[in-house]
Amino acid sequence: MKIDILTVLPELLESPFSHSIIKRAKEKGLLEIRVHHLRQWAVNEYGQIDDYQYGGGAGMVMMPEPLANAIDTLSKDNPYDQIIYMTPDGERLNQQIANQLSLQGNLLLICGHYKGIDQRIRELYVTREISIGDYVLSGGELAAAVLVDAIGRLLPGVLNDETSALFDSFQDNLLAPPVYTRPADFRGSKVPEILLSGDPKKIGDWRHEQSLRRTEERRPDLLDE
Repeated sequence: MKIDILTVLPELLESPFSHSIIKRAKEKGLLEIRVHHLRQWAVNEYGQIDDYQYGGGAGMVMMPEPLANAIDTLSKDNPYDQIIYMTPDGERLNQQIANQLSLQGNLLLICGHYKGIDQRIRELYVTREISIGDYVLSGGELAAAVLVDAIGRLLPGVLNDETSALFDSFQDNLLAPPVYTRPADFRGSKVPEILLSGDPKKIGDWRHEQSLRRTEERRPDLLDE
């Protein structure tokens, strides 16, 4: 999979993609991430990529020319399956969306900044708009990092145990059950006996029951879905 990212702050994305699972995915050649500084396509020698908004009001808007030129240039070599704009008013990211996007080949992520991007780019180029929650960040870079991480860990071969992702929270609209490791007795608190039984069916039934219980207590809306 190839993921291109357009941003005015590429430095913000250096650390998230240099460690842990995403680093492993890149080293294995399973995921290629290319971060592009939007100022490469600035409208003048001063690096301008934003301007005042029509109609007045506080905050600058990212201009359409730099974004359009960047998308046109990058699309020549890599036709994109999806051009995604990270924005607070997009559809809320969930596990199902991550699953869908992990099956794509080439993605382009646009990181908004200031008051956002010119609406015409959204209408002419963007195929999907995604939000990571009902709050506003200073820019779309952290949201893009979240999306890349959610997608990248699902790619075949990235995780050491590929079945691990199948049992994550939200994969089947349930929260994950409690997990335990050694020691079996920690300060008087013991691991449930069923997990020590060695009976895969009983353990599976217990975990499913715990998932249902936890979901009902913490996220009953998932059961409605």
